[in-house]
Amino acid sequence: MDYAENILGTIGNTPLVKLNKLTADLPCMVLAKYETFNPGNSVKDRMALKMIEDAEADGRLKPGGTIIEGTSGNTGMGLALAAIVKGYKCIFVISDKQSKEKMDVLRAVGAEVIVCPTDVEPDDPRSYYSVSKRLGEETPNSWYVNQYDNPSNCKAHFESTGPEIWEQTDGRVTHFVVGVGTGGTISGVGSYLKMKNPNVKVWGIDTYGSVFKKYHETGIFDENEIYPYVTEGIGEDILPANVNFGVIDGFTKVTDKDAAVYTQLLAKEEGMFLGNSAGAAIKGVLQLKEHFKKDDIVVVLFHDHGSRYVGKMFNDDWMRKMGYVE
Repeated sequence: MDYAENILGTIGNTPLVKLNKLTADLPCMVLAKYETFNPGNSVKDRMALKMIEDAEADGRLKPGGTIIEGTSGNTGMGLALAAIVKGYKCIFVISDKQSKEKMDVLRAVGAEVIVCPTDVEPDDPRSYYSVSKRLGEETPNSWYVNQYDNPSNCKAHFESTGPEIWEQTDGRVTHFVVGVGTGGTISGVGSYLKMKNPNVKVWGIDTYGSVFKKYHETGIFDENEIYPYVTEGIGEDILPANVNFGVIDGFTKVTDKDAAVYTQLLAKEEGMFLGNSAGAAIKGVLQLKEHFKKDDIVVVLFHDHGSRYVGKMFNDDWMRKMGYVE
Protein backbone atom coordinates (compact mmCIF):
# COMPACT_ATOMS: atom_id res chain seq x y z
CA MET A 1 0.00 0.00 0.00
CA ASP A 2 1.15 3.54 -0.82
CA TYR A 3 0.50 5.99 2.00
CA ALA A 4 2.21 8.61 4.18
CA GLU A 5 2.83 7.77 7.85
CA ASN A 6 1.31 11.15 8.79
CA ILE A 7 0.54 14.47 7.07
CA LEU A 8 4.17 15.60 7.32
CA GLY A 9 5.13 12.87 4.87
CA THR A 10 3.28 14.74 2.12
CA ILE A 11 5.49 17.84 2.26
CA GLY A 12 7.54 18.53 -0.87
CA ASN A 13 7.70 16.96 -4.34
CA THR A 14 5.34 19.63 -5.68
CA PRO A 15 4.72 19.79 -9.45
CA LEU A 16 6.04 22.18 -12.09
CA VAL A 17 3.17 23.66 -14.14
CA LYS A 18 3.61 25.51 -17.44
CA LEU A 19 2.11 28.99 -17.72
CA ASN A 20 0.45 29.66 -21.07
CA LYS A 21 -1.79 32.72 -21.50
CA LEU A 22 -0.17 35.31 -19.22
CA THR A 23 3.30 34.53 -20.58
CA ALA A 24 2.33 34.31 -24.27
CA ASP A 25 4.41 37.40 -25.14
CA LEU A 26 7.60 36.06 -23.55
CA PRO A 27 10.19 34.30 -25.75
CA CYS A 28 10.85 31.56 -23.19
CA MET A 29 9.04 28.79 -21.33
CA VAL A 30 7.81 29.74 -17.84
CA LEU A 31 7.18 26.96 -15.31
CA ALA A 32 5.53 27.50 -11.94
CA LYS A 33 6.83 25.60 -8.91
CA TYR A 34 3.38 25.08 -7.47
CA GLU A 35 3.81 25.02 -3.70
CA THR A 36 0.13 25.03 -2.75
CA PHE A 37 0.24 21.23 -3.13
CA ASN A 38 1.96 21.08 0.27
CA PRO A 39 -0.48 20.04 3.06
CA GLY A 40 -0.52 23.53 4.61
CA ASN A 41 -0.99 24.98 1.11
CA SER A 42 2.30 26.88 1.07
CA VAL A 43 6.05 26.64 0.51
CA LYS A 44 6.54 27.39 4.22
CA ASP A 45 5.67 23.81 5.20
CA ARG A 46 9.15 22.79 4.06
CA MET A 47 11.13 25.12 6.30
CA ALA A 48 8.69 24.87 9.21
CA LEU A 49 9.30 21.12 9.50
CA LYS A 50 13.06 21.52 9.00
CA MET A 51 13.32 24.21 11.70
CA ILE A 52 11.37 22.02 14.16
CA GLU A 53 13.42 18.90 13.43
CA ASP A 54 16.71 20.79 13.84
CA ALA A 55 15.53 22.37 17.10
CA GLU A 56 14.50 18.96 18.42
CA ALA A 57 17.87 17.49 17.46
CA ASP A 58 19.94 20.05 19.39
CA GLY A 59 17.59 20.39 22.37
CA ARG A 60 16.18 23.88 21.77
CA LEU A 61 12.69 22.35 21.46
CA LYS A 62 11.82 19.94 24.26
CA PRO A 63 8.89 17.50 24.64
CA GLY A 64 5.60 19.24 25.43
CA GLY A 65 7.11 22.64 24.58
CA THR A 66 5.48 25.73 23.11
CA ILE A 67 6.48 26.99 19.67
CA ILE A 68 6.43 30.80 19.39
CA GLU A 69 6.80 32.72 16.14
CA GLY A 70 5.97 35.97 14.39
CA THR A 71 4.39 35.03 11.07
CA SER A 72 2.44 36.46 8.15
CA GLY A 73 0.38 33.26 8.37
CA ASN A 74 1.93 30.57 6.21
CA THR A 75 4.94 29.70 8.38
CA GLY A 76 2.51 29.50 11.28
CA MET A 77 0.38 26.99 9.38
CA GLY A 78 3.39 24.79 8.63
CA LEU A 79 4.59 24.95 12.23
CA ALA A 80 1.07 24.20 13.52
CA LEU A 81 0.67 21.05 11.40
CA ALA A 82 4.03 19.71 12.60
CA ALA A 83 3.17 20.68 16.18
CA ILE A 84 -0.08 18.71 16.04
CA VAL A 85 1.70 15.56 14.86
CA LYS A 86 4.59 15.99 17.30
CA GLY A 87 2.65 17.18 20.37
CA TYR A 88 3.61 20.87 20.83
CA LYS A 89 1.58 24.00 21.58
CA CYS A 90 1.79 27.09 19.35
CA ILE A 91 1.57 30.83 19.91
CA PHE A 92 1.71 32.95 16.76
CA VAL A 93 2.08 36.70 16.53
CA ILE A 94 0.67 38.21 13.32
CA SER A 95 0.40 41.78 12.00
CA ASP A 96 -3.02 43.36 11.48
CA LYS A 97 -2.52 43.77 7.70
CA GLN A 98 -2.75 39.99 7.21
CA SER A 99 -6.05 38.59 5.97
CA LYS A 100 -8.72 37.48 8.43
CA GLU A 101 -8.67 34.10 6.68
CA LYS A 102 -5.05 33.54 7.74
CA MET A 103 -5.86 34.31 11.38
CA ASP A 104 -8.94 32.06 11.31
CA VAL A 105 -6.96 29.19 9.74
CA LEU A 106 -4.27 29.36 12.42
CA ARG A 107 -6.91 29.26 15.18
CA ALA A 108 -8.63 26.37 13.38
CA VAL A 109 -5.48 24.25 13.77
CA GLY A 110 -5.27 24.97 17.48
CA ALA A 111 -2.85 27.88 17.66
CA GLU A 112 -3.17 30.92 19.91
CA VAL A 113 -3.03 34.03 17.71
CA ILE A 114 -1.93 37.49 18.90
CA VAL A 115 -2.48 40.43 16.50
CA CYS A 116 -0.09 43.41 16.45
CA PRO A 117 -0.14 46.74 14.57
CA THR A 118 1.65 46.82 11.20
CA ASP A 119 2.50 50.52 11.10
CA VAL A 120 5.17 50.60 13.84
CA GLU A 121 8.97 50.38 13.75
CA PRO A 122 10.45 46.84 13.95
CA ASP A 123 12.02 47.62 17.35
CA ASP A 124 8.78 49.11 18.73
CA PRO A 125 7.62 46.93 21.68
CA ARG A 126 4.23 46.56 19.93
CA SER A 127 5.69 45.19 16.65
CA TYR A 128 5.19 41.54 15.84
CA TYR A 129 8.96 41.04 15.88
CA SER A 130 9.22 42.45 19.43
CA VAL A 131 6.13 40.73 20.83
CA SER A 132 7.11 37.28 19.54
CA LYS A 133 10.66 37.68 20.88
CA ARG A 134 9.38 38.81 24.30
CA LEU A 135 6.93 35.88 24.50
CA GLY A 136 9.81 33.53 23.70
CA GLU A 137 11.73 34.89 26.68
CA GLU A 138 8.76 34.86 29.09
CA THR A 139 7.03 31.56 28.26
CA PRO A 140 8.30 28.47 30.15
CA ASN A 141 9.55 25.54 28.04
CA SER A 142 9.20 27.52 24.81
CA TRP A 143 11.20 27.92 21.62
CA TYR A 144 11.21 31.16 19.63
CA VAL A 145 11.60 30.09 15.99
CA ASN A 146 12.84 33.36 14.39
CA GLN A 147 12.43 32.27 10.76
CA TYR A 148 14.21 35.43 9.56
CA ASP A 149 17.57 34.48 11.04
CA ASN A 150 17.14 30.72 11.51
CA PRO A 151 19.60 28.94 9.14
CA SER A 152 17.34 25.86 8.94
CA ASN A 153 14.95 27.97 6.85
CA CYS A 154 17.51 28.37 4.07
CA LYS A 155 18.78 24.81 4.51
CA ALA A 156 15.30 23.34 3.88
CA HIS A 157 15.21 24.83 0.40
CA PHE A 158 18.81 23.90 -0.38
CA GLU A 159 17.99 20.29 0.52
CA SER A 160 14.51 19.94 -1.05
CA THR A 161 13.13 22.74 -3.25
CA GLY A 162 16.35 23.39 -5.18
CA PRO A 163 17.07 19.73 -6.02
CA GLU A 164 13.44 19.20 -7.07
CA ILE A 165 13.59 22.12 -9.53
CA TRP A 166 16.92 20.91 -10.92
CA GLU A 167 15.63 17.36 -11.44
CA GLN A 168 12.22 18.40 -12.79
CA THR A 169 13.84 20.59 -15.47
CA ASP A 170 16.55 18.01 -16.27
CA GLY A 171 19.07 20.66 -15.26
CA ARG A 172 17.83 23.02 -17.99
CA VAL A 173 16.56 25.78 -15.66
CA THR A 174 18.16 29.11 -16.63
CA HIS A 175 16.33 31.56 -14.33
CA PHE A 176 14.72 31.27 -10.89
CA VAL A 177 12.27 34.01 -9.88
CA VAL A 178 10.63 34.27 -6.44
CA GLY A 179 9.20 36.78 -3.99
CA VAL A 180 11.57 37.59 -1.11
CA GLY A 181 10.47 37.87 2.53
CA THR A 182 12.57 35.97 5.07
CA GLY A 183 15.01 35.10 2.25
CA GLY A 184 15.08 31.38 2.95
CA THR A 185 13.56 30.29 -0.36
CA ILE A 186 15.58 32.48 -2.72
CA SER A 187 18.84 31.87 -0.85
CA GLY A 188 18.43 28.12 -0.41
CA VAL A 189 17.16 27.39 -3.93
CA GLY A 190 19.50 29.95 -5.49
CA SER A 191 22.56 28.51 -3.75
CA TYR A 192 21.71 24.99 -4.89
CA LEU A 193 21.00 25.95 -8.51
CA LYS A 194 24.18 28.04 -8.79
CA MET A 195 26.16 25.17 -7.28
CA LYS A 196 24.86 22.94 -10.10
CA ASN A 197 25.23 25.65 -12.77
CA PRO A 198 26.83 29.04 -11.92
CA ASN A 199 25.12 30.58 -14.97
CA VAL A 200 21.60 30.24 -13.52
CA LYS A 201 20.18 33.72 -12.86
CA VAL A 202 18.32 34.30 -9.57
CA TRP A 203 15.83 37.18 -9.43
CA GLY A 204 13.97 38.42 -6.36
CA ILE A 205 10.54 40.04 -6.43
CA ASP A 206 10.32 42.99 -4.04
CA THR A 207 7.51 45.42 -3.25
CA TYR A 208 7.35 49.20 -2.89
CA GLY A 209 7.80 50.01 0.80
CA SER A 210 10.54 47.36 1.22
CA VAL A 211 14.30 47.82 1.50
CA PHE A 212 15.64 44.86 -0.49
CA LYS A 213 16.11 46.25 -4.02
CA LYS A 214 17.94 49.42 -3.03
CA TYR A 215 20.11 47.60 -0.48
CA HIS A 216 21.12 45.00 -3.07
CA GLU A 217 22.06 47.68 -5.61
CA THR A 218 23.76 50.22 -3.32
CA GLY A 219 24.58 48.55 0.01
CA ILE A 220 22.55 51.31 1.68
CA PHE A 221 19.76 50.49 4.14
CA ASP A 222 17.50 53.43 3.32
CA GLU A 223 14.77 54.04 5.90
CA ASN A 224 13.10 56.42 3.44
CA GLU A 225 12.26 53.33 1.36
CA ILE A 226 10.10 51.97 4.19
CA TYR A 227 6.36 52.62 4.28
CA PRO A 228 3.25 50.46 4.74
CA TYR A 229 2.23 48.30 1.78
CA VAL A 230 -0.62 45.91 1.04
CA THR A 231 1.14 42.95 -0.62
CA GLU A 232 1.49 40.09 1.86
CA GLY A 233 4.41 37.75 2.46
CA ILE A 234 7.16 39.57 0.53
CA GLY A 235 9.36 42.59 1.23
CA GLU A 236 10.77 43.63 4.62
CA ASP A 237 11.67 46.66 6.71
CA ILE A 238 14.62 44.70 8.14
CA LEU A 239 17.50 42.69 6.63
CA PRO A 240 16.98 39.04 7.65
CA ALA A 241 20.13 36.96 8.04
CA ASN A 242 18.62 34.43 5.62
CA VAL A 243 18.75 36.84 2.66
CA ASN A 244 22.01 35.93 0.92
CA PHE A 245 22.41 38.94 -1.38
CA GLY A 246 25.47 37.32 -2.99
CA VAL A 247 23.26 34.63 -4.55
CA ILE A 248 20.75 37.13 -5.97
CA ASP A 249 21.42 38.62 -9.42
CA GLY A 250 18.80 41.35 -9.13
CA PHE A 251 15.44 42.53 -7.83
CA THR A 252 12.40 43.98 -9.53
CA LYS A 253 9.67 45.80 -7.58
CA VAL A 254 5.96 45.22 -8.18
CA THR A 255 3.22 47.62 -7.06
CA ASP A 256 0.42 46.59 -4.68
CA LYS A 257 -2.12 47.22 -7.46
CA ASP A 258 -0.28 45.05 -10.01
CA ALA A 259 0.17 42.25 -7.47
CA ALA A 260 -3.57 42.25 -6.69
CA VAL A 261 -4.68 42.48 -10.34
CA TYR A 262 -2.34 39.68 -11.46
CA THR A 263 -3.46 37.47 -8.56
CA GLN A 264 -6.95 37.65 -10.09
CA LEU A 265 -5.58 37.14 -13.62
CA LEU A 266 -3.75 33.96 -12.60
CA ALA A 267 -7.09 32.53 -11.47
CA LYS A 268 -9.10 33.76 -14.47
CA GLU A 269 -6.55 33.14 -17.24
CA GLU A 270 -4.54 30.13 -16.00
CA GLY A 271 -6.94 28.45 -13.53
CA MET A 272 -4.36 29.01 -10.79
CA PHE A 273 -6.09 30.02 -7.54
CA LEU A 274 -3.13 31.47 -5.68
CA GLY A 275 -2.07 34.02 -3.09
CA ASN A 276 -1.11 37.65 -3.40
CA SER A 277 2.64 37.01 -3.71
CA ALA A 278 2.02 34.85 -6.81
CA GLY A 279 0.44 37.86 -8.51
CA ALA A 280 3.53 39.89 -7.65
CA ALA A 281 5.80 37.07 -8.87
CA ILE A 282 4.20 36.65 -12.31
CA LYS A 283 4.08 40.42 -12.86
CA GLY A 284 7.77 40.48 -11.90
CA VAL A 285 8.51 37.81 -14.52
CA LEU A 286 6.77 39.93 -17.17
CA GLN A 287 8.78 42.99 -16.08
CA LEU A 288 12.00 40.98 -16.60
CA LYS A 289 11.10 40.11 -20.22
CA GLU A 290 14.26 41.70 -21.68
CA HIS A 291 16.43 39.27 -19.68
CA PHE A 292 14.95 36.13 -21.31
CA LYS A 293 15.93 34.42 -24.57
CA LYS A 294 14.22 31.84 -26.78
CA ASP A 295 15.49 28.63 -25.19
CA ASP A 296 15.46 29.80 -21.58
CA ILE A 297 13.58 27.85 -18.91
CA VAL A 298 12.26 30.25 -16.26
CA VAL A 299 11.00 28.76 -12.99
CA VAL A 300 8.82 31.04 -10.86
CA LEU A 301 7.81 29.85 -7.41
CA PHE A 302 4.20 30.39 -6.29
CA HIS A 303 4.05 30.46 -2.49
CA ASP A 304 0.50 29.95 -1.27
CA HIS A 305 -3.21 29.43 -1.94
CA GLY A 306 -5.99 31.82 -2.93
CA SER A 307 -8.31 30.65 -0.14
CA ARG A 308 -6.38 32.91 2.24
CA TYR A 309 -7.29 36.01 0.22
CA VAL A 310 -11.01 35.62 -0.57
CA GLY A 311 -11.81 38.69 1.53
CA LYS A 312 -9.19 40.77 -0.27
CA MET A 313 -7.79 40.17 -3.78
CA PHE A 314 -10.70 37.90 -4.73
CA ASN A 315 -13.34 40.31 -3.39
CA ASP A 316 -14.44 42.89 -5.97
CA ASP A 317 -15.73 45.30 -3.32
CA TRP A 318 -12.30 45.30 -1.65
CA MET A 319 -10.54 45.72 -5.01
CA ARG A 320 -12.76 48.72 -5.84
CA LYS A 321 -12.27 50.25 -2.39
CA MET A 322 -8.49 50.00 -2.85
CA GLY A 323 -8.74 51.62 -6.29
CA TYR A 324 -7.34 48.55 -8.05
CA VAL A 325 -10.31 48.08 -10.41
CA GLU A 326 -12.91 50.47 -11.82
